[in-house]
Amino acid sequence: MPVATAIAHPNIALCKYWGKRDLALNLPSVGSLSLTLAPFSTTTTVEWGAERDELVLNGQPGTAEEARKVFAVCDLVDSWRPRVRVTTQNDFPTAAGLASSSSAFAALVLAACAAAGEKRTLEQLSVMARRGSGSAARSIFGGWAEWALGERSDGMDSHAFEIAPVDHWDVRMLVVIFDAGPKGVSSRAGMLRTQETSPYYSAWVASAPRDLAEGRRAVKERDLNALGRVMERSALRMHASMMAADPPVLYWKSGSVWAQECVRGLRDQGVPCAWTMDAGPNVKVLVNAADAQTVADRLRCVADEVHILEPGGPARLVP
Repeated sequence: MPVATAIAHPNIALCKYWGKRDLALNLPSVGSLSLTLAPFSTTTTVEWGAERDELVLNGQPGTAEEARKVFAVCDLVDSWRPRVRVTTQNDFPTAAGLASSSSAFAALVLAACAAAGEKRTLEQLSVMARRGSGSAARSIFGGWAEWALGERSDGMDSHAFEIAPVDHWDVRMLVVIFDAGPKGVSSRAGMLRTQETSPYYSAWVASAPRDLAEGRRAVKERDLNALGRVMERSALRMHASMMAADPPVLYWKSGSVWAQECVRGLRDQGVPCAWTMDAGPNVKVLVNAADAQTVADRLRCVADEVHILEPGGPARLVP
């Protein structure tokens, strides 16, 4: 029975992705920019030719919806595929706004293609990962990646690509956890509700190209202050559009605001740093490597759990 195992790291969007222009193909409404992060990772093993389709997630049987999404991606590898067994394990909280789906589907497509004996380019792998979870398109790549909006109706030009390698910039991302449990509203449901009901959604989409251009330039120039302005602006506008949905999509908790205030206070004291948030209450803070411990110590005054992560490499096969 052909078997392959892959490891992928999650990524955090600095210029946000929120909303889809095509639900079936998982095509985004805006382009996005991200940083892949280690050591957080997902390890996935695919057995190609099992007795039955089976998903084991973090040691437990996957739900029907989780299995549907996983096996739909396996169908993209081979529409006439045999039964497969997929075993996947995250070493960080799942469905808590920490981008676990980005590493999960990046690892899945790499392992599934290897088990099936299918050779695919990085761009093709990114397109396939996108079908499972939009942000997974970026976790195929290490370092700094951009997910292109694309123009084709079949979505084949909407994939990620590297804009700077892992060692481009000596920074750290602090992950400040206030709630490690699953969020009440999934990203997919939150996106759809925002698109369908928020009067601010069109303004969010219109603002994204400028953020993406400025963010890309700031990364290439290693300008943390400029990138920080873009990060916070993109996150605030995205969340504002969510909060204006009907009913509101509100992921923030009181701790989320405390962390933001800590970051602003440190910045006023001359420490370059900037925060961002995804679909969950947990806050991520970008800092220069030399300042990581100082900022982490300050954030531990408002949060019980703070992780210091570094730029991570691309998805890869393991023996």
